[in-house]
Amino acid sequence: MPYCAVNGIRVYYEVQGEGPPMVLAHANPFDHRLWMYQIAHFSTFFKVAAVDIRAYGRSDKPAAETSLPELAADLAGVCRQEKITQAILCGISVGGNIVLQAALDHPELCSALVMAGCSSGPSPHQTRTEGYMSRGVAGYHIQHLKHLVSSEFAATRLGDYLLRFFTDTDPRLKPEALSALFRALERKNLTSRLGELQMPVLVLNGEFDPARPRSIDMSRSIKGAVHRTVAASGHACCLEQPAAFDEAVSDFLKENGLWPSP
Repeated sequence: MPYCAVNGIRVYYEVQGEGPPMVLAHANPFDHRLWMYQIAHFSTFFKVAAVDIRAYGRSDKPAAETSLPELAADLAGVCRQEKITQAILCGISVGGNIVLQAALDHPELCSALVMAGCSSGPSPHQTRTEGYMSRGVAGYHIQHLKHLVSSEFAATRLGDYLLRFFTDTDPRLKPEALSALFRALERKNLTSRLGELQMPVLVLNGEFDPARPRSIDMSRSIKGAVHRTVAASGHACCLEQPAAFDEAVSDFLKENGLWPSP
C-alpha cells in the first residue's frame, strides 16, 4: 500500500496500469474508490494514480487548518514520488479544485485538466461542517453521500449499495479533519487566475448537479475549455453514469492527441 510523506502527513494512493500518467482526486465525502469505474477503464491505457485526499480513506486526518495550495502540494508530492513529470489531472468537486490549483501552481505537471462538479470561487460548506460536528460521522456521512447523487440513483439497489460502500471508513473519519477541509473550500478563490491555464481543459457536470451553473461560468472564463453535461446524474456523475462520463473524457483526450497509440 503506497503512501507519500508530504506536508507533514501521509497521503495514501493506489496505482493501476501502465502508460501516460493520469492522476485522480476524489470528491467529498468519498475516497479514491469514487473512481472505481474510471480506474478499471483508463488503467487499460494509462498509468492511473488515484489519491485519498487528506481527511479521507487511508490518508492521515489532521485537524489543523489547511488550504487549497497545501492540498495541491499533497497531490504534487504523490507525483514526485511516482516520478510523474506530466499527467492528465482529473478531479471532481474538491478534487476538481485541487487539480485546478495544481495546474496553476505547477503548469509543467499538467498535460490536460479534467474537472467535474466544481467552480473556481468560494463554496459554502457550513451545513456540512455543522452536520459532522453535531451528528458525528456515523450519523451524517450517509446523508451527505445521498445528497451528492440524483434521488433516482440513491433509490436503486445498486446506488444504495455503492453509497454505503463508502461508509465502511466511518470509524476512521474525524469531524475535525473534515471541517478543516471544508473551511479551506470556503476560503478558496481562483477565478482571477483562470486565464493562466494553457493546457486543454474539460469541465463536466451531472445534469442535476447544483454546481452546474457555477461550473459553466468557470468554463467560459478558461480559454478553449469545453463543457459537457452527463445526463441523468447528480454531483457524483462519474459514479452514477460511468459509461457516459468515461466517453466524454475519452473523446476529449483523443481530440487533443492525448490518447495513447496502440
